[in-house]
Amino acid sequence: MRARLRRAGPGSGWLDRRLPLPGPRRRLRAWRRTRPFWGGLLVILGGTELLLVPLSPLTVLVSLGLGGIAAIGIGLALIAAGLFLWFLPQTRAYVSVHALLLSVLSFVATNLGGFLLGMLLGIAGSALAFGWTPLPDPDAGGERPYVPSLDGTGPRTLAAALPVVLLASLAAGAPQPGAARAAPMAARTPPTVTTSLFAPQGFAFAGVTQVPTVDGPLKVLVLRMRAATLTDYRLRTRDGDDEYGLAAKRLDLSGDVTLYLTRFSGCVEGLVCVTFSPDGLPAPPVIPPFVFMTQVSAEQALVTSDVIRTDGLRLEAS
Repeated sequence: MRARLRRAGPGSGWLDRRLPLPGPRRRLRAWRRTRPFWGGLLVILGGTELLLVPLSPLTVLVSLGLGGIAAIGIGLALIAAGLFLWFLPQTRAYVSVHALLLSVLSFVATNLGGFLLGMLLGIAGSALAFGWTPLPDPDAGGERPYVPSLDGTGPRTLAAALPVVLLASLAAGAPQPGAARAAPMAARTPPTVTTSLFAPQGFAFAGVTQVPTVDGPLKVLVLRMRAATLTDYRLRTRDGDDEYGLAAKRLDLSGDVTLYLTRFSGCVEGLVCVTFSPDGLPAPPVIPPFVFMTQVSAEQALVTSDVIRTDGLRLEAS
């Protein structure tokens, strides 16, 4: 009776009998079921797509500049992540999160994430890999193979739906462009702020707005976050002949933190340097967690925070 059930099991239909190489296909199917195969495949395809444009003829590469170089680096990293998902499935949680960060980063660091296609393939593949759960081997004796329920209540359905729910909740919780609270009067000329490390929590782009100054409204980027840590903080005024400033070894902002900036530049993860401005490259609506920036320089019109803590604060003047 057991032999009859095995002959009638999945993969033994009329199509399987007509396809060539039944033995290698059976071994490939068994290997594929023990790892997040489809998630790794989508991540590899996303990395490959990011490589297509930079590896085109030399004239195209020269016109792309640093964006093409970043696309090569991120594409190779995504392909390596997909191979890790295939051959080291026990690292899927760690690798899939990094593949998601690289995919989102490709939107600002490369050609809009390979014209969105490579970015979307990477996001979908990392979500599938993160939600994948190992199942008992149907060919192993002594264990009953798991059969997914058709009503959508099985654990495999929940695992696949979890990344979608997380992304939906993240998008729902992101502040909308009009969600920034009313700003007080800003300085005529925004001071310059520099920091060697900017580590935000819950970092999100809240749109472009205008803040009042004595010379009229000033267009600014609005960045909101739950908290932020700035290392080697420096602030310098640029209004008038004399220059005044603040300096601190560390500045911690917490609570409802809002930054109003006319320019914001830095190196994401210390690797890819970008510059955001109200009239230039916009910041992504939601920044992935654990993202930090180094060598940050910003023109800060205003900053509001519930709590500000400093270490080694001092006033400087020229």
